Amino acid sequence: MALPEWFYPGPPGGWTADMLDHLPPGTPRHVELIDGALMVTLLTDRDQGIQPPSHLAVAREMSITLGPRQRPEPDVLVLRREALSDLRRTWYRPEEVHLVVEVVSPESAERDRLTKPIKYSNAGIRYLWRVEQEDQHAVAYTFELEPSVKAYVPTGIHRKRLVTYAGFDVDIDLDLSQFMG
Repeated sequence: MALPEWFYPGPPGGWTADMLDHLPPGTPRHVELIDGALMVTLLTDRDQGIQPPSHLAVAREMSITLGPRQRPEPDVLVLRREALSDLRRTWYRPEEVHLVVEVVSPESAERDRLTKPIKYSNAGIRYLWRVEQEDQHAVAYTFELEPSVKAYVPTGIHRKRLVTYAGFDVDIDLDLSQFMG
């Protein structure tokens, strides 16, 4: 993501909730503030993000129960659409999940790179993407489960544009400069 100067690293002490109402024109529509850091959720944008076929849906803020002591919450999930029918649910089963996406932050780097991929692959989740920041640009690492060894194998490293196959064709522009006039 080619971030403009005002965006990164941000104001001293981090962003505050009231600052979100005063971002420059052209700022992406989906911006959230988590622990003083702005997160742009391009992957879930209805027009430019992940666009799965009709039997799948994109979700956020839900965990996956992998076992009695394992219930991670990926940043983004693609899952079977019927899993969304019960609005009282607070978690999904691994067999309902098609793709998990982890957006790496300094606090989550070890979990997102090492711990969670092993847990997701052991649970049989077919696709995993890891999105990281490199020189103020987004880099997406994509993986597919190799079922005979229950391990992820890399399918690509994507800069500027994420073009891959995850059971459906994906083409996502990772460059934010288009929004920043």
